[in-house]
Amino acid sequence: MGPTVKSILESGFKLEGKYIPDYGELERMVKLLKESGYTIVLTQGVWDMYHVGHSRYLIKARSFGDVLVVGIDSDELARQMKGEDRPFEGFDERIELLAGLSFINILTRRDVGQHHYGLIKIVRPDVLVMSKTTSSFTEDDKEALEEYCGQIEHLEAQAPPASISTTAKIRRLRQGGAKELGERISRAIERELADYLGGSDAKNQSDCLHPHTQPASSGVVQTAPRE
Repeated sequence: MGPTVKSILESGFKLEGKYIPDYGELERMVKLLKESGYTIVLTQGVWDMYHVGHSRYLIKARSFGDVLVVGIDSDELARQMKGEDRPFEGFDERIELLAGLSFINILTRRDVGQHHYGLIKIVRPDVLVMSKTTSSFTEDDKEALEEYCGQIEHLEAQAPPASISTTAKIRRLRQGGAKELGERISRAIERELADYLGGSDAKNQSDCLHPHTQPASSGVVQTAPRE
């Protein structure tokens, strides 16, 4: 059984009570909520490597209304927008994490092939919340979307990007991985060199102590030939 008005308003912690991937069903549900007098807020993003900045942003978004709808980019869309190495976490993991947040009421999916404004046109939120760091959102976009939104709110980044942003975390992981790999290679080279030098020293010492030593006997007793 999918989400109901009751499960959405109770805002529990289960994915099945919040996730509406079908846009037709999403449109129907949002219409019911609006008719009941609830203010609908929409925001969207990748939500990769969830951190405190994301949490602050979403809590702030929820404060603009009664029901918070969050669009989550599919893995394919995230790669298209962020690069081939993203997302760091898969869609299933990201959506399950967001489902556990009580201040989110509805979760849905954004995918490749949909219109850039597709989700916004379906939900037609009373308040659309955008991040000021979204460089792809222009003044022309804002004017075009005014037809579908009651108002548009632009939020500042809710955490110092250099310390806890997703990009910063990935950068630190890469740097740490490169450092660890370099250290492992260095240790391996040192071991190989030590083994090589150790073997050469042992042979040299043996030659010095026993310069005329013949190879060890095979154990077979040799007898002089009879004349």
